[in-house]
Parts: sequence; structure tokens; C-alpha cells
Amino acid sequence: MNTEIWLVRHGETEWNKLGKFQGSTDIELSEEGRNQAKALKNLISVDFDAVYASPLVRAVETAEILCRDTGLTVLPCEGIREINFGIFEGLTLEEIEHKYPEEMSKWRSDEAEGAFVGGDLSILNASNRAAATIREIAGKHSGKRILIVAHGGIIKAALIGLFEWKMTMYHHFYVDNTAITKIIFRDGGYPVLKSFNETGHLV
Repeated sequence: MNTEIWLVRHGETEWNKLGKFQGSTDIELSEEGRNQAKALKNLISVDFDAVYASPLVRAVETAEILCRDTGLTVLPCEGIREINFGIFEGLTLEEIEHKYPEEMSKWRSDEAEGAFVGGDLSILNASNRAAATIREIAGKHSGKRILIVAHGGIIKAALIGLFEWKMTMYHHFYVDNTAITKIIFRDGGYPVLKSFNETGHLV
């Protein structure tokens, strides 16, 4: 029996609007982010067997909005906490390129680890953490449908780990705020990407 995992990125924050790397910095949702979560709530017509969320406030608040009137309690999960981006946190991409050009170049070109300075140290570390956590959750809820509310960076890292992509893939796709990505785990724990970055509720 298949297990279905829905990965949802949290709603927008003020730092998202400014293009800043948030990482482990605990930034709350903006009013637009709350509206995005409510719009997603109105779209979802299926039931979940459990809801997990990163412990960071922007993910927890998004998950709580999605759980309203369901009787489900949001389960905090450290394994899907956003990547700690070390020296990049709080900066925009342009600021990082100006302040840390060598570190940025290495991060973008390192296929094996995706190394950066500080924090989680690499996309590989975050990828291993996220993929292992999602596999564990899927195994715990075999044959069920599970919602996981997390972050753009860790969702991308999880996909890289689950599907064994190169670390440089991190820089070649994007996850929108409150977008849905669905993964099916077939018997034996074999992951299949069912859909990616669904944003119909944001139209």
C-alpha cells in the first residue's frame, strides 16, 4: 500500500519579500503569508492522518492554519527544520555574491557536498537529515497520507536526498510559499515524485 507525503512550504514572511536568506532565523509569517495559508486550507479537500511541522514559527503557524477544524495536532519535527545557512543568513543573494564571492562560487559548483561556511556546513548534510526524516515519517505511517510543513531550502534538500541528485541541483529549481509537493512511497519505501510546486490556490 502506498504512503503519500505532502510537503508544503510555509507562507510568506517579510524576509521572503526582501529576498533574504532566513535559514534558522525564526521569522514569523507576514499578513500575506497567513492569507496564503488560509487559501491553501480552503483548497485542500482530503484528510490527513498526521501533520508535522518544522519547529520554526513560520512553519508552525502555517501548519496550525491548515489544521483548523480537523482535530489534528501539529507535531514538531526537528529533522525538517530549515537549513542553517551560516554566514549567508540575513543577507540577500546579491549581498552574498558581493560579500562572499568565493564561498558563493564554491557552494554553487560543488556537486558532491554543496559546502558553505557555518551552520549545517553543506547541502549534503541538510539533504541527509531531511531525507532520513521523511523516510522515517513515511515508515511510521505506512499506507497513510501525511502533511509536512517545512521550508523551501529543506524541501529542496530533501528531494535531492530522496532522488539522489547532485548537490548543484539545489540552485536549479524553486519552491513557492505554500506550494505543495507530493511524494508517494511505494512498498519497500521506494519514493516517486507525484507532483511538484502546486500553487493553484495562489492564482
